[in-house]
Amino acid sequence: MTTIDEQFVEFIVKSLVGNPDAVSIERRIDEKGVLLELTVDPEDLGRVIGKRGATAQSIRSLLRALGTKNEARYNLKIVDNGVGSGSRQSDDDDTRSSDDDTSTDVESKSKSSHSSVVNQTRKELEELDDLEV
Repeated sequence: MTTIDEQFVEFIVKSLVGNPDAVSIERRIDEKGVLLELTVDPEDLGRVIGKRGATAQSIRSLLRALGTKNEARYNLKIVDNGVGSGSRQSDDDDTRSSDDDTSTDVESKSKSSHSSVVNQTRKELEELDDLEV
């Protein structure tokens, strides 16, 4: 049986994410109140959290308002299952080795572009030092 608080958060989150089927909410009650643990697809995690946590904070505020009506204290925990943040592990050795090759190429390109940005910034700073004020 799904409670009103779970339905409320589920409705809001499913409206935000690209993969609504991956949304799951686990409800626990402890001495501090009701804890709702929200799990979403790793690719949708940023949508749920928002810039600087604004979306997550808004959801928590709405949940707090619901808690005022229901005389309960709600807490929302957004679970980061870590799959989308580069820690994917595959059971297939071929996939893993090709991922390693790709990540090495990306890392070297990233380092190369980083050093060119650093060099460009240094040149610009040197030019600024030459200016007479």
